[in-house]
Amino acid sequence: MFLVGLTGGIASGKSSVIQVFQQLGCAVIDVDVIARHVVQPGYPAHRRIVEAFGTEVLLENGDIDRKVLGDLIFNQPDRRHLLNSITHPEICKEMMKETFKFFLRVSYSSGCVTSLFRNNNSLGSRSRYRYVILDIPLLFETKKLLKYMKHTVVVYCDRDTQLARLMQRNNLNRDDAEARIKAQLPLKDKARMARHVLDNSGEWSVTKRQVVLLHAELERSLEYLPLRLGVLTGLAGIASLLYLLTHYLLPSP
Repeated sequence: MFLVGLTGGIASGKSSVIQVFQQLGCAVIDVDVIARHVVQPGYPAHRRIVEAFGTEVLLENGDIDRKVLGDLIFNQPDRRHLLNSITHPEICKEMMKETFKFFLRVSYSSGCVTSLFRNNNSLGSRSRYRYVILDIPLLFETKKLLKYMKHTVVVYCDRDTQLARLMQRNNLNRDDAEARIKAQLPLKDKARMARHVLDNSGEWSVTKRQVVLLHAELERSLEYLPLRLGVLTGLAGIASLLYLLTHYLLPSP
């Protein structure tokens, strides 16, 4: 099982692409969901945010007011960096926990060593995940998780399309929409850094076909095959050693 980092930009269509991967049965970890989780009352990040930004970022029920906090950091890089320094470590920890859960599910579904060697097809069965997608909006901005990704994917669309979609989706005027786009790393820069690019500039049916083809490519991937075989060989050796010890060293009944 390997990790695939997926990112995009505002109004690029990343959420729609993620939905297609999920429909194909892929394991997906959404960093936005985790980001909302780690700032809930009672969690360390919540306490540190209140200490850094004051109680004015709180709603009446004690939750973080994401809009107020977003407005505070929007045009202030120092404050944005401060918030990231608080939330990113907690987000990373939760992401690793979720990834490990998928890994355990893979390991459990594999069964015992004997069954693995009896049915090698289980390595690619649908009860197992060949890869896990990490949906990370700031994958290339922070670069903290890039070293863990075997593949990186960017959902791209051209600037004019992105601007038009954002204005329509969020009911924004042109100046406000352009300001939000400029606050992010340009999609063309992300596309240059990614291993795979899904171009969502045109018809959705074309984009969806790109997703299906990429999924098929990743499913066929032999990434980590030598590692998998090494692990299986090691487990088989341990099983053989235990058998010999049991058979020859323990007294017969």
